[in-house]
Amino acid sequence: MYDVIVIGGSFAGLSAATQLARARQTVLVIDAGMPRNRFADEAHGFLGQDGRTPAAIMRDARCQLQRYPTAELLSGEACHAAAIDGGFAITLSGAGECRARRLVLATGVTDTLPAIPGMTERWGATVLHCPYCHGYEMGGLPLGVIAAHPLSAHQAILIPDWGPTTYFTQGEFEPEGADLHAFAARGVAVERTPVVELLGDAPALDGVRLADGRIIELAAVFTAPRTRPATPLAAMLGCAHEEGPTGPYVKVDQWGATSVPGVWAAGDAATPMHNATLASAAGVLAGIGAHQASIRAATA
Repeated sequence: MYDVIVIGGSFAGLSAATQLARARQTVLVIDAGMPRNRFADEAHGFLGQDGRTPAAIMRDARCQLQRYPTAELLSGEACHAAAIDGGFAITLSGAGECRARRLVLATGVTDTLPAIPGMTERWGATVLHCPYCHGYEMGGLPLGVIAAHPLSAHQAILIPDWGPTTYFTQGEFEPEGADLHAFAARGVAVERTPVVELLGDAPALDGVRLADGRIIELAAVFTAPRTRPATPLAAMLGCAHEEGPTGPYVKVDQWGATSVPGVWAAGDAATPMHNATLASAAGVLAGIGAHQASIRAATA
């Protein structure tokens, strides 16, 4: 039985595992190899890693983790989780079971983009969600925000620092009051006719076609996809969830502890704020939290 199993081998999971390995805990990382950031060519704003591919960052992190003799990596999908006497059992897709005294869930989220032709094939390149991650590369070119929920107006207020911005209400998310005042101050144009198609040779973007046939030239669009946990493991274990602006996430305390004793969560699955640096930091806290819980259990 391992001291800790970490499920998810991206920024949060590998950060948690590194802390645990350095605490001389036996730790197993189970990774299905489908990180949310696989659609992005580069990571930005990550201290010391700016401009590198997410895959390269994670490859280096895995190599560094494997220097610790108490750490193991396993490629596979964790499809079931259950509490057992003295810990937890994780069932792998296909075959096999692994057991640990504690768990860290760094399982990430799955994105559901607005149902507009041309969105999916541009996701992570010219269809974006975080201006801090990808806005700089737009270089002052014309940008759009395709509204997907009531907080999309806040996103549009941010974007003009990266380029002239048009807010597309999609006929559903009309800005009001303070948002309209901020739009005027920031120079955000409002377009109420819905976007029905993205144009150009994907992943590049030439512009968008509106429902009335007009075409507006744009270099990129920002939107806020709906998110849901990438796996049902937290729900299987009975972890409490909260509803965020784009979807549910696992409820945790400041150390990543969930409502289920012995289970921690970190990264995009456990916060409404999605960012590589924040995910890594949350993984560090969850790893330390899981280790310190073992000390409390041993000295109780």
